[in-house]
This record gives sequence, structure tokens and C-alpha cells, in this order.
Amino acid sequence: MTIREQVSRTVDRGTDGDDSAVDVGLTLLAAAIAAVLVLPLTWLVVDAAGLGVRAFELAVAPKSIDVLVRSVALVAVVTGASVLLGVPLAVLTVQGEIPFPRFWTVLAALPLAVPSYLGAFAFVSAFGPQGELADLLAPLGIESIPSVYGFAGAAFVLTLYTYPYVFLTTRAALLSFDGSLVEAARTLNTGRWEAFRRITFPQILPGITAGALLVALYALSDFGTPNIMRVEVFTQFIYARHVFARDYAALLSLQLLTVSAIILAIESRLGVDESGAYESSSHRGSIGLELGAWRYPALLLPIVVSLLAIVLPIAIFGMWLTTGGPGYQVGRLTFSWEYGVNSAYVAVLAAAVSVLVALPIAIASVTADSRLAALANRVPYVGYATPGVVLALALLSFTLDVFPAIYKTVPLLVFAYVVRFMPQAIGSIRTSTLQVDRQLVEAAHTLGRSRLNTFRTVTLPLILPGVAAGAALVFLTTMKELPATLMLRPLGFETLVTFIWRVEETGLYGQAAVPALVLICISGLSMAVIVAQEGR
Repeated sequence: MTIREQVSRTVDRGTDGDDSAVDVGLTLLAAAIAAVLVLPLTWLVVDAAGLGVRAFELAVAPKSIDVLVRSVALVAVVTGASVLLGVPLAVLTVQGEIPFPRFWTVLAALPLAVPSYLGAFAFVSAFGPQGELADLLAPLGIESIPSVYGFAGAAFVLTLYTYPYVFLTTRAALLSFDGSLVEAARTLNTGRWEAFRRITFPQILPGITAGALLVALYALSDFGTPNIMRVEVFTQFIYARHVFARDYAALLSLQLLTVSAIILAIESRLGVDESGAYESSSHRGSIGLELGAWRYPALLLPIVVSLLAIVLPIAIFGMWLTTGGPGYQVGRLTFSWEYGVNSAYVAVLAAAVSVLVALPIAIASVTADSRLAALANRVPYVGYATPGVVLALALLSFTLDVFPAIYKTVPLLVFAYVVRFMPQAIGSIRTSTLQVDRQLVEAAHTLGRSRLNTFRTVTLPLILPGVAAGAALVFLTTMKELPATLMLRPLGFETLVTFIWRVEETGLYGQAAVPALVLICISGLSMAVIVAQEGR
């Protein structure tokens, strides 16, 4: 063996040992971060345990059961309606022979840019007992219109602003679908709808269930829309009791977390067989849906949905901005741009911290081949599936009992945002890391560069788009978060969403015009991120 070969083998052994040590250290760091993020949630058990034997009595009390049944029913109705609306729109924009399909795709996805509680705000203002529609009909002798409040109104509004989750995931599945499978079935004299039922639907089912999962978790955790529509569900029930009955609120929160876990389990069972669901070797999504005379009438579906979900709220808020609304001139609440600065300030902090803590978790899940690294990657998603009101209650209890110095401070508020939305950054960074060419990394290693130097000079520049996309998503979702902000913000710290909520509670709707339009514009940027990701 030559001296050069001996040196090379020694260097390789040293490099392998260093790489192994780095992987272990990175995995331990990722696991520690994941544990810290979910630790406060365990405090709900501590609080609920204080009820003793009364816990079971309260859990099965008629009022608790009533709220549970109503919450589950709302989730079921909204999820089912979103599937019935989102799947046809996805099929129409991918396979339907309609003019300007890209335009209708963007239009069908845009309701995600409007926070659902702003949509509820606009619907109450337009169709409420003293709304714009009632004023228009009054001269015609129509003194009353059907109430927009209640279970049906809440389900309708939530469906309008959550169906795009199903639409986008189903559309992605259709775009990656091998159209030759349907063509083969049609040559065997299989009817159009039979081919869809037996071939297309099973292939896109994982995409449908993925979107339905997001809809169900959103409907279960939403606080603003049911409150505005006067429907008492778990989130309102917990919020109303978190100050004076903390232990009872903790018990209710555990029940809500249990429902979230059941939803996750159902989704995993429905989407368990994904083999080949997105695989294709030929023309993807190429089967056209022959609409014939229905080509233009079919466009009524995206048009009506867009009018209700996008045009209506923008028109209502724009009208208030130009002509004033209820309480616009006489209300004591005054909007200040400082609220917008506060919103941006905490959102920037949340985005920055989320990226910093997501990086080691995402990198470890890709580079470290261990169960601990995989677990550290999955555990933070518990926070994402936790409703904001439940997370806020857990953090309030934890800080009161353990760290009172940070009770209702900006650091605590930012920590809540990180726990809630950091998985968005993990997913984006991990996807970008998986796309890095391993040969480039190996080439840097052969040139004697350390793991840290290789990451800094090779990997990081390549994954920066994913890092930026993750930070943008965390920033934009943080700007819209309502219950956690209401419960955890420092005294006197107002943001766009808290000001809007104060306006709604006092009935001075007109003063919500500016912050509502600002939020819609900012939320619209999230759609740009989603569309850009689809384009990539």
C-alpha cells in the first residue's frame, strides 16, 4: 500500500467519524428543540388533574357534550362541503376545456387570502338584520330576511374560505396523474364517470384527504368565525372560561386535542395506500373533460364562489373606507398605524425564530438516518394541529406556574407563533434540502471541507429559496392569527387582528375598513407564495 493510499484511508476514516459525530449532535439538537416546543402542552394535563374526580363529571356534563357534538358536526359539514366544492373546481381547472384556465385557477384559490373571520365580518354586515341587503330591501316593503347567524351561516362561511385547501391539493394530484390510464379504460368501453370512479378517484384520493385534513383542523380550531356567527363551539367555550375556570378550560382543551388526534388518525387511514398515487411515466393530467354545451355554464361555479368569497368582503370594506360604516364617525375606537407596525414586528420575529429552529430539525431529518431524527421532524406538527386557543391556554398556565416573568410578554407571544407555525418552515426547508444534489456535497468533502463549511458554502445557498418561502409563510400566517394573539399579547399591545376584534365586539364595523383591507392585501402575498411553489 502506498503512502498516498494510507493517508487517503486515514482521512476517510477521520471524515466518517466527524460526520457521525455531527449527525449525532444535530439529531440531539433537533430532538431538544422539538421537546421544548411541545412541553408546555403537557401542562394542560397538570391543570386538568386538579379537578380530581370532578373531571369525568364535567367531561360528560350535558353542556360539554352539547358543545362537543356541535363542534364535531361543524367540522363534518364544513369538510364534506369543502370536498364537494373543491374537487369539482380542481377537475374543472385541470381537465375541463374552459377558456383561460390559469385565471380561474388563481380565482378559485384566492379565498385563502381572506381570513375567515373577516369573511364572517363582511357577511354579517351585508346580510345581517341591519345589513346592507336589509337596507336595500326595506323600501320594497321587505322588513325581514332569513338570519345569517347560526350553525348554517358558520358552516357556509367556513366552507367558502377553507375549500381552497382541497382545491389545491386535489389539483396537484390531478396534475401529476397519468392520463394514459383513463385513455386505456376508455378504449375498453368504460364510461366517463365509471373511469373517474374506478381509476381517477383512487389515484387522487390522497390529495383529497390531505386537503380535507387541513379543512377539518381549521374548522375545529377556528375561533373568530363561529363567534361572529353566534355558534358556541369548543374554541369559544374554552376562551370564555380560561380566566375564571382554568382547570375546566384545560379539561375542555384536552377534549379538543383528542378530537384533533382522531381527525389525524382518520386521515392517515384514508390516505394510507399512496403507492403510485402521484407516479406517472407519461403525459400527466392530459385527459380533457369534454363539456360541450356546458363549457361556459360551468364557469358559473367559480364566478359565484369568487363573488361571495372575494368581491363581497372587499366591496364591504371598501364602502366603509369611502363612505363610512356603522359607528364610523361616532365611535371612540381610533385606528393607528402603530397596530400594523406591531403586527409586522411580532410576525418578523416569529418568522426569524421559526427558520432558526426549523433548520436543524429539517437538516437532521434529511442527513441523519435515525428514528430520533424522524421523530424530531414529526413532533413539532403537534403544535400545528393544536388550536390556537388551546395552545394559548397551555402557555398561560405554564408561565403562571413555572415562568411568571414572561407571562403575557412579547417573547411568549412569539414562542406561541413559533410552536403553531414553525412546521411550515420545516416542510419548506426539508423539501429544498432533499432537492440538493448530493454529488456537490460529496465533492466539497473530497476537497477537505468540513461539514459546517460545506453547509455554509454549498447547501445553504441552494436551499435559500426554501428558507425564504418558509419564513414568508410563517410571517403571513402569524399576521392573521387571532385567538393566540388575543390571549397572550401584553397589556396595551394592539395589532391589526386585535383592533378588528375590538371593533367587532363594540359594533363599530366601519372602523375595521383600513386594518381589514391591509390584512387582505398581506394575506394575498401568501397566495403568491403558493402559486410560486406550484409553478416551481
